[in-house]
Amino acid sequence: MTRERAGNFYAIHKERPFYNDLCTYMSSGPIVPMILEKDNAVEDFRKLIGATDPQKAAPGTVRALFAKSIDANAIHGSDSDANAEIEGNFFFSQFERF
Repeated sequence: MTRERAGNFYAIHKERPFYNDLCTYMSSGPIVPMILEKDNAVEDFRKLIGATDPQKAAPGTVRALFAKSIDANAIHGSDSDANAEIEGNFFFSQFERF
């Protein structure tokens, strides 16, 4: 993801102090966007990945195991069904979904 595209994706956080570091990290290497479709997908996925702050993430969650910091978080998960739709559309058009 380019720095510009990361900035667009995280535009909601533009005024926050971590915005620039987050955009830099997200554009520092490859990403794997995906859409999980199932009942309670957002809630279940957020349990799997853990709290945004890896220091507060439950043991065994993705962030507890792999995140370096809030900025270098290892994984992103939508926080609501509405945002999941917006974020999915950011990466995929309706014609690219299988």
